[in-house]
Amino acid sequence: MRIAYLTNQYPKVSHSFIRREITSLEAQGFEVMRYSIRKTPDNLVDPLDTAELPKTKIILASGGLAMLWAVACVKMRHPIGWLKACLEVFRIGWRSERGLLIHLVYLMEATVLYRWTKKDKVQHVHVHFGTNPTTVAMLCKLLGGPTFSFTVHGPEEFDKPTGIHLNRKIVEAEFVVAISSFGKSQLYRWCHHDEWPKIKVIHCGVNANFLETPLRPIETSRKMVCVGRLCEQKGQLLLMQAAKRLRDERLDFELILAGDGEMRHEVEQLIKRYRLEEHVTITGWQSTGEIVELIEMSRVMVLPSFGEGLPVVIMEALALGRPVISTYVAGIPELVNEQNGWLIPAGDVGELAKAMREAFGSDDQKLEEMGRQGRKMVAEKHNAMQEARRLANLFQEYGGRKKSRVEKG
Repeated sequence: MRIAYLTNQYPKVSHSFIRREITSLEAQGFEVMRYSIRKTPDNLVDPLDTAELPKTKIILASGGLAMLWAVACVKMRHPIGWLKACLEVFRIGWRSERGLLIHLVYLMEATVLYRWTKKDKVQHVHVHFGTNPTTVAMLCKLLGGPTFSFTVHGPEEFDKPTGIHLNRKIVEAEFVVAISSFGKSQLYRWCHHDEWPKIKVIHCGVNANFLETPLRPIETSRKMVCVGRLCEQKGQLLLMQAAKRLRDERLDFELILAGDGEMRHEVEQLIKRYRLEEHVTITGWQSTGEIVELIEMSRVMVLPSFGEGLPVVIMEALALGRPVISTYVAGIPELVNEQNGWLIPAGDVGELAKAMREAFGSDDQKLEEMGRQGRKMVAEKHNAMQEARRLANLFQEYGGRKKSRVEKG
């Protein structure tokens, strides 16, 4: 079966989970085309991401003339589909967060996608994130293109469900994937209960590079690592406040921030203000191998997020045998518990500092046992190949239904 994956930006530093899902599907015999709305601005540091670049078609890179030509061809050859898509654009564009003009651009992007899927003989499009790429896939379907499904991660989709017309997308999709039970419950909120059966939970996962790596002893490390984009929702500013408390207590520790992002300057300013230069280091973006090394060198992984779906880096840390400090947010409590880490209220600097203090004060054997429990849970629930099989079954089930409909027609 030939399918296509569509995202807003691919390949991307923070989207390794999409790459793993694609490669796991290919290992099961699927042909997967990679489509992206735009090229990522990130500097790719992982060779595995770099290898995806030549495999990926970028819609906006086709240029304005090519997009206008795609519009003209689709409008002329498929007038009914063009009319349906135009009506949908006006229907959702007037009441959207981004307005009618941007939705007209989405329609142009959909015409390019339509021509690509026809040329590449794509049978189905799967989209990651329920924002603008799913809008493009939906319009492509209305033009007469292949059916689509999409994975919702959160928190963005749940912050503005009416603004992105999440309900309309659920209605038009063949099925919808939530990455956690929490995500499934939020999708239930924004669609009619008749649509509930099409909402499935399929977890993001890690591959054998994490699950089969021999666990490294903690070796009395005084390091703690936080992996993620430097942005408001990840809580690094609060983490700096907690680190200041530990420094004021004269605790010996090193905190490594592995990542980059729009709030790097603010984080650096707090490091200077709190005189944390000897305790906190920002590495910038790291490759998968470098992230593995940083996690294995650390005592625990900390991620004090304010808003999430279910962070893949938590799965990676637990798979590598390192306990996790994180927050009672979204799907995180479905993975982190008292057996493999610490869960704290989001936004509570006192509880965050307390958990960090306990992690540094716990003996190595206790932390290693917590890490083993974490790896066991990840192996059971977040094995990338296992989850891809479940997704593959949905694609095959859909393919069987489509074939049956065609034969009856």
